[in-house]
Amino acid sequence: MKQFKPLLDGQRLNPNRGVKRLLGGVALGALLITSPANAESLFDALAAAYHSNPGLQAERAGLRATDEQVPQALAGWRPSLTANGSYGTVETDTDSSVPGVGGKSNYDPMTGSLVLSQNIFTGGRTLYGARRAESSVLAGRENLRNAEQETLLSTVTAYMDVVRDMAVVDLRGKNVEVLERQLEASQDRFRVGEITRTDVAQSEARLSGSQSNLIRAEATLIASRAAYERVVGAAPGSLEQAPPLPAMPQSEAEAIDLSIAANPALEAARHAERAAASAVSAAKGGLLPTVSVDASYQHAEDPSGTVARSTTTQLLGTVTIPLYQSGAQYSAIREAKHLESQSRLQLADTQRQVQEAVRNAWEQLRATRAAIASNREQVRANEIALDGVRQEAQVGSRTTLDVLDAEQELLDSQVSLVGAERDEYVAGYSLLSTVGQLSARDLGLAVDLYDPADNYNDVKHQLIGWGTNDE
Repeated sequence: MKQFKPLLDGQRLNPNRGVKRLLGGVALGALLITSPANAESLFDALAAAYHSNPGLQAERAGLRATDEQVPQALAGWRPSLTANGSYGTVETDTDSSVPGVGGKSNYDPMTGSLVLSQNIFTGGRTLYGARRAESSVLAGRENLRNAEQETLLSTVTAYMDVVRDMAVVDLRGKNVEVLERQLEASQDRFRVGEITRTDVAQSEARLSGSQSNLIRAEATLIASRAAYERVVGAAPGSLEQAPPLPAMPQSEAEAIDLSIAANPALEAARHAERAAASAVSAAKGGLLPTVSVDASYQHAEDPSGTVARSTTTQLLGTVTIPLYQSGAQYSAIREAKHLESQSRLQLADTQRQVQEAVRNAWEQLRATRAAIASNREQVRANEIALDGVRQEAQVGSRTTLDVLDAEQELLDSQVSLVGAERDEYVAGYSLLSTVGQLSARDLGLAVDLYDPADNYNDVKHQLIGWGTNDE
C-alpha cells in the first residue's frame, strides 16, 4: 500500500497569499502549534486508546460487576448466621378479684439469640443459578473483547482520517500556490496582449474556488483531529506513515469460517443462550422441595415477671414442599422458556449479521484495492496530460481554461487516490474486527494486557469485604 506523506507543521501556510488562505492558515496553524513534537505511530495511538479510552474502561468495570453474580449465586451453598438481641423495661399494673394476685410489677427483659441456617437442597436453583452466572460472565468477557475491537478500529479510523486529511490539505495548498502563479502569469500575458481579460477572470475564479476548497479541507482536518483526541485521549502530533496491513484472510470463505469461530459478538450470543437455558432449569427448581438445617441458641435474662432466666438450644431439619404458589412459579418457568427461545433466535440473527459484516468488509477491501490501482493510473495519465496541455498552451493551441481544467483533473485524481488508500486501510482492519482478530494481543501491542480473569478469580470465593480492584 502506498503511504501518505504527513504535512509538517507550518509547511504550507503563507499569510501573504490572500485573505481566505490567511484565515484558514491561522486556524490550522494555531492547532498545529499545540501538537507534540515527537512523531506518533499507529501502534502508539492504539496503545494509548487501549489504556485510556473511557468507553473501554467502562466496559471493563461493567464486566467486574458481572463477575459478582457468581459469588452471589454460590452463596446459596453457604450457611447464613444471624444474631438478634433486645433489652428494655416492662411495667404491668393488673387488677384481679383473686386475693394476692395483681398489682404492679416491673422487670427488665434482656434476650439474645444466634441462628445458623444451612441449605441442603434447593431444587437445583443454586446449581443452575451458578451456571447461569458463569455463562453471563463468559458472555460479558466476549462483549468486552468486542468493545476492545471497536475501540481499536475507531483508533485506526481516526488515525487514518488525520493522515488522509493532512495529505489533502497539503495537495490543496500546493494547488493554491500553482493557481496563484498561474494568475500572475495570466496577468502578465494580459498586459502584453497575449491573452484576453476572459482568461484572467477564469484564473481568478479557479483560484478563489481552490482557496475555498483549502479552507474546507483544513476544517475537515480539524474535525478529524478532534475525533482522534476523543478516541485516543490526546491530540495527534506529527503522525508517522501507517505500517503495512497485517496478514488478511486469503478468501471470503476463510474469513467467514474465522468469524463463526471467533467473532466476539457471536461468542457472547452463544454464552447468553447457555445462560438462558440454565435460567429455565433454575426456574423449574422452584417447584421442587427444599431441605435445610437450622440451629439456634437463645438466652434470656428476666424474660417475664415470673421467670428469671431462660436458655433454649435447638437443631431442626426443615423440609418445605411447595404445593401451590398461585401460579406464579409456573409463569416464571414459561417466562424463562420464552427468554431462552429469544436468546436462541438472537444467536441465529447475530450469526447472520456477522456473516453479512464479513462479506461487506471483504468486498470493501477488494473494491478499495481496485480503486487504488485505478486512481494511480488516473494520476499518472493526468500528469502526462497536464504537461502536454501546458506545452500546447505555450504555443497557443490550448487556452488558459484547458490548462486550469487539466490541473483540476490531476488534483481530483490525487485526492481520490489519498482517500482510496485510507479506505483500504480501514477496510482491512474492519475485516480483522469481523473475524475476531483485532485485539491488543492479536496486534502485538506493547501494553500490559487487561486480563478479566484476575478480578473473577479474586471475587469468586470471596466471603467478606466490599473493596474493589479499581479503588
